[in-house]
Amino acid sequence: MEIANLKDMVKGWFVGNFDPTLFRTNDVEVAIKRYTSESHEERHHHKIATEITAIVFGRVRMNGKEYRADDIVVIPPGEATDFEALEDTVTVVVKLPGANNDKYLGESA
Repeated sequence: MEIANLKDMVKGWFVGNFDPTLFRTNDVEVAIKRYTSESHEERHHHKIATEITAIVFGRVRMNGKEYRADDIVVIPPGEATDFEALEDTVTVVVKLPGANNDKYLGESA
């Protein structure tokens, strides 16, 4: 059995081709992300990966639409999104496949 702490992971990513990681793979990336109210991420897209975001608790706005606990948002490759935490929020994020350097700011070309 291996024990780790989420606080030791980079931005909550604990599965994927990261350092540190609990399971190194390029097949998938998994993170538990914690946001304080009004935290945000710039509009971005992925060319390779599908990104799945599950809202564990809290409320967020993505692409002008509000999501809350138990909502799951699937963003396919090439579709851009932004992210704003409307209150303290925890999400689980899965990216398939794992693709290093696959985050591009702005809209897809």
